[in-house]
Amino acid sequence: MAMASRHQQSAAAAAAAEPPVTVRGDAADPSASRLAQAARDAEFRQLYREAPDFKELSRRDPAFAAVARGRELDFDDAESVVQLTKTLLALDFGLRIELPRDRLCPPVPNRHNYVLWLKGLLDTSSYDAPGRPLVGVDVGTGASCIYPLLACAQRPWSFIATEVDAESARWARRNVESNDLAGRIRVVERAADDALLPLDDLGLGAVDFCMTNPPFYASEAAMRASAEKKARPPHAVCTGATTEMVTDGGELGFVGRILDESLALRGRVRWYSAMLGFLSSAVDLVARLGREGVANFAVAELVQGSKTRRWVVAWSFGPMRPAQHVARGTKAGSAKGGSILPAATEFETTVPTPASVGAFARRLRDTIGALHLLSWRWDEEAMRGHGRAVDRVWARAWRRKRKRETEGVPAGGRGEAAEEDEARCSFGFMVEVRVAVDAVAVRCRWVEGFDAVTFESFQGFLKASVASALEADAPRTRRAET
Repeated sequence: MAMASRHQQSAAAAAAAEPPVTVRGDAADPSASRLAQAARDAEFRQLYREAPDFKELSRRDPAFAAVARGRELDFDDAESVVQLTKTLLALDFGLRIELPRDRLCPPVPNRHNYVLWLKGLLDTSSYDAPGRPLVGVDVGTGASCIYPLLACAQRPWSFIATEVDAESARWARRNVESNDLAGRIRVVERAADDALLPLDDLGLGAVDFCMTNPPFYASEAAMRASAEKKARPPHAVCTGATTEMVTDGGELGFVGRILDESLALRGRVRWYSAMLGFLSSAVDLVARLGREGVANFAVAELVQGSKTRRWVVAWSFGPMRPAQHVARGTKAGSAKGGSILPAATEFETTVPTPASVGAFARRLRDTIGALHLLSWRWDEEAMRGHGRAVDRVWARAWRRKRKRETEGVPAGGRGEAAEEDEARCSFGFMVEVRVAVDAVAVRCRWVEGFDAVTFESFQGFLKASVASALEADAPRTRRAET
C-alpha cells in the first residue's frame, strides 16, 4: 500500500523543481522493477561479508594485478591502496574515480556499510515500496564523492553533495561527470561558516535524508596522538587534507552543528544521520537527542574486518519508525547513565500450531479489524496486515471516552471530536502470522507514532487476541484428538 505523507510529497516536489537533482524515470513494469531491485539489493548486502580476495581481483583487473602480490597487498604503498579502492568500485559498482595524492582514499567496504544501513533506515520507515527515488544531502563529500556515487549505483537517488575545500570539490565534480551522474549529483562548494544543510540557500523545500562522515579530530595534536596509539593507522599513506581530518570540536562538534540546524529545519529533512568514529561520540549525541526531546532515533554499529568499527546515529522529527534491526543495531547498547538504544519496535509471541492456521489467522484478522481504525489492510496469502489508529482504540478507557464525546451528536453527525480523530494517526502497526515446524509465531512491528507506551499497550491487546483466537480453535483440536 502507498500512504505518502505530506512531507514525502513535498520532497518529491522539491526534487522535480531542481533540475540538477532530478532522477531519470524508469518505464519498466513496476512489479518487475521491484523484483529486480530486491535482487540487486540482495547482491549488494552480500558484498564484503568476507575480505576481498586479492588473487581473484588480480585475475579480473590487470591494473590491480600490477600492484598486488598474489593474495597480499602492501598497505604502506599509496598506489596500491588507491588501486584497491578503484578496483572495488569498478568491479562491484561499475564506477570510475580518480583521486589526488593529497586527499583521503576512502575504504570502499566501510563506506558501503553506511549506505546499506541508510537504505534499511529509509526502506523500513515508509509505507512506500523500497527503491523509490529519494533526495539526500551528503555533508562533506570529499574529493571522491564516494557516498553519492555508491548510493546512486544502487538506488534511483539524487544528491546535493557539499564540500568546503575547493580542490576536493573540483575532484568530486570530475568523478561525478566521469560516471555520467551530473543529472543526479550536484556538488556544491560551501564556506566553512555556511549552514551545513543548505536547503534555504538552494531553494529546497524538503529532502529525504542527510548523511555525513565528519572529520574525527578536534585538533592536529589529537590526530597525532591517536595515530601514535596504532601500529599502523588504516590507509595512513592516503594523507588527508586538514579539512578532512580536523574540525572545530571534532566529530561530535560537527554533528552537533547538524543537530542544531535540525532543530530549526525539523521535518524538512525526514532523517538526519551521521557516521562516527568513536563510541563516546555516539553516546554523547544520543544523550543530547534525549535532552532535546527527540525520541525517534536509530543507533547501529558497523563492523568491517576484525578491528574497524564505526557507529551510525540517525534521528527524525517524523512519526515513521524503522525496523528494529536498523534502529537497535549494536550490542554496545549500554553506557554510563543508561542505554543508548531507542525503544523497541518489535514484539513476537509464539503459540502451539492450531488445527487450522488459516482459520486462526482469520480470527486474529477479524478481531483487529473490529477496532475503530483509520485503516486495516490484510494480505490473506502472506497472513500479514497493516493498521493505523487514532489512539489506543483497543483500550476500555478509549471506548468510554469515545462514547462520552459522541453522546448527544445527531444521527448522521460526526461531532468535532470524531472529525479531529479522523484527521490524525497516532499509532501505525504491522501484524503477521508465521508458521514454524511445531509452532506459530505472531509478530508485531511498531511502524508509526511517537508513544512507546502505546505500543506496549497494543502488545497486551495482541497477546489477549492471540490467546482468544487459539482458544476458539481448541474444541476442534480436542475433537480431532478423540
